[in-house]
Amino acid sequence: MTTALPNCIAGNFQPARTGETLDNVSSVTGGVLCTIPRSDARDVADAAEAAKAAREGEWARWSVGQRADLLDAVADIIESRLEEIAAIESRDTGKPFRLAATVDIPRAVANFRFFASAVRQHHDGFHEMADAINYTLRRPIGTVGLITPWNLPLYLLSWKTAPELAMGNTIVAKPSEITPMSATVLAEILHEVGLPPGVFNLVHGLGHEAGQAIVEHPDIGAISFTGGTSTGAIVGRTASERFKKVSLELGGKNATVVFDDCDVEKAVEGAVRAGFANQGQVCLCGSRVLVQEGIYDRFKAAFVERVSNMSVGDPADPDTSLGALISHGHREKVEAFVALAKEEGGTIETGGTRPQLGAPLDAGAFLRPTVISGLNTSSRTATEEIFGPVVTIHPFKDEADAVRIANCVEYGLAASVWTQNLGRAHRVSAALDVGMVWVNTWLMRDLRVPFGGVKASGVGREGGHHSLEFFSEPKNVCIKL
Repeated sequence: MTTALPNCIAGNFQPARTGETLDNVSSVTGGVLCTIPRSDARDVADAAEAAKAAREGEWARWSVGQRADLLDAVADIIESRLEEIAAIESRDTGKPFRLAATVDIPRAVANFRFFASAVRQHHDGFHEMADAINYTLRRPIGTVGLITPWNLPLYLLSWKTAPELAMGNTIVAKPSEITPMSATVLAEILHEVGLPPGVFNLVHGLGHEAGQAIVEHPDIGAISFTGGTSTGAIVGRTASERFKKVSLELGGKNATVVFDDCDVEKAVEGAVRAGFANQGQVCLCGSRVLVQEGIYDRFKAAFVERVSNMSVGDPADPDTSLGALISHGHREKVEAFVALAKEEGGTIETGGTRPQLGAPLDAGAFLRPTVISGLNTSSRTATEEIFGPVVTIHPFKDEADAVRIANCVEYGLAASVWTQNLGRAHRVSAALDVGMVWVNTWLMRDLRVPFGGVKASGVGREGGHHSLEFFSEPKNVCIKL
């Protein structure tokens, strides 16, 4: 039986004002998982009004310690229900259950625990003058709009919700309409731990309807958005016209740069993980593998062999490497890039086709992981974000050539560098036009460090004190002695 998910506004779980719903379709079987409210500007206005009332009520009197304790309580419940929530996330996204259970949901737990600790330890500036003192207060922004994507639903919603609550704000959140289920679970958990009604409001719906209304609403003072670059441009433009604070975490076309002095076996393993984690549907994925000429043939052969042996199938199977893509429409977009690569002179080394799976998986949005060689480094396939299980591989001559190729795209989110030469690691990392570089690893995350990119990959940074500062406003107080 199909479940009807509700909005959560002022602590009430309710349908959209119109009564209209949207189907949430499984990318694994093609069946309908649930329906969600098709909310519009009226629902967003209700949520914003509830958030405004909440920030003027009991929530305004909560201490830092009380807010931190609430975050820890949320983490405890998510952790106690880890397998249940991981199963929900796997069904909703098509990703392997094993991935959701070992990465996505534990990371949500870690996000709440980290920001509970961080806000307890956070301190602001004190500056002494000869005849005066200055100190800085941090106050909540008010109400913040959170708009989150479909690839890491609870992982990224918790990454924003935890610091936002830690700093005492109220929330109007809109998860992706493609993956709404774990956001509803989070709303239920926040209600269970005693968050005052109206502090966290959840509005389901389409981006150009509910999402746009959140960005435009005058009582929502800041927007934190994670998603595609084209949508981010609209969000940024709309928010800036209204003088809202904005954080944009957008797309990437990240390079995995492999030098001839690397540990080849570890570099192959790292490049496979970077290229195909979560079916390649992570903004940080290394979708361009750049390999120094001296080891190119050896590396490519080992890389293609590893990718060819990755299993595609039932997300519930613990042996599955790749599950379904997020939707059938998204698979078609990815397949169009594979076709384009052939037109651009590329060679499909492996993958690029739909696996033969039995019912009911034969109706799912599955695609074999794909490696493409022979493309010009400035081709569309090699420079545009595909956001799927497709990796291009290219040779380079030396450090300068590697940096030139890595930097030739409009994006600047992340990169990984594989070398045993420490000086080279420092030089190349400094020269790459990206916000984050990993050396001899990929996606090793310390939640204290800044997260974000340059160029078309976004505006601003999150993580650690960067998140706490974004979700608050500083006020300097100067006292004459």
